[in-house]
Amino acid sequence: MPMYDICCIGHITSDKVVTTQTTLYMPGGTAYYFSCALSNLQTKYLLITALADAQMHYVEQLREDGIEVLVQPSTHTVFFENIYPENQDQRTQRVSKKADTFRQEILQDVEARIFHLGPLLADDISIDVIKTLAAKGRVSLDVQGYLRRVENQQVYATNWPGMAEALPHISILKADVAELQALTGKDTVADGVEVLAGYGVKEIVITNGGQGSQIWSDGVFYDIPAFMPPLSVDATGCGDTYMAGYLFYRTKGMGIQRSGEFAAAMAGLKTATPGAFTGTLQDVEAFMNNR
Repeated sequence: MPMYDICCIGHITSDKVVTTQTTLYMPGGTAYYFSCALSNLQTKYLLITALADAQMHYVEQLREDGIEVLVQPSTHTVFFENIYPENQDQRTQRVSKKADTFRQEILQDVEARIFHLGPLLADDISIDVIKTLAAKGRVSLDVQGYLRRVENQQVYATNWPGMAEALPHISILKADVAELQALTGKDTVADGVEVLAGYGVKEIVITNGGQGSQIWSDGVFYDIPAFMPPLSVDATGCGDTYMAGYLFYRTKGMGIQRSGEFAAAMAGLKTATPGAFTGTLQDVEAFMNNR
């Protein structure tokens, strides 16, 4: 296999998205939104996912869009229901089916500069898999899946028991403000980041919806403004789109501030239309430079 710039590992889901205006059925999950966001950007990219045969058309569509996909067969596809109130930063979730955990065998021949992990539920990606990937390249983690537990199909916030063992192998960690508090037990971003940095995480990305984001690295906080279109219609997948933009710019040698602004512009532009972002580099840079 070739050396990839970025490899994302995560389940594509079958999603029901309910807003105050519409009910939509679509593919989703970090794996899907992250991949779509990179589909028109010039980078050597691989998606590793797991889903059932009945949903393989999601993968075929990604492949038609030029995305390279490696599939681990799964008994089920993850089925999520995302319910958004008027304030789209606050959602509730249900999950009726879970997919199989990722196995070491599918990863053994894959080489990448950055592995981006998008677990949706706590048992999607084991700590052994994280350790294996950290020996190959830098590991980027969207922590949200490790902070979810499912009871009677309802999704609840929880802590991450494996945090102390896993974090020393994570180079880049992304969380929103609520996830950071759940992960560290700290009330402020600065105190939460201090906890994560103590485990050896090198870059910490903290998103806060329409309030913008902050990125910490080497003792420095970078304040990233939000880039919002005139009308925001769909916030689903914004964090995944943000990380696609951030890691893409970082692999191109860009600095943290500029990479964060590109990521925020890409995420903001994504909210202007339903579904995943499939714009171009020129679209994002024009939106970023003309705000």
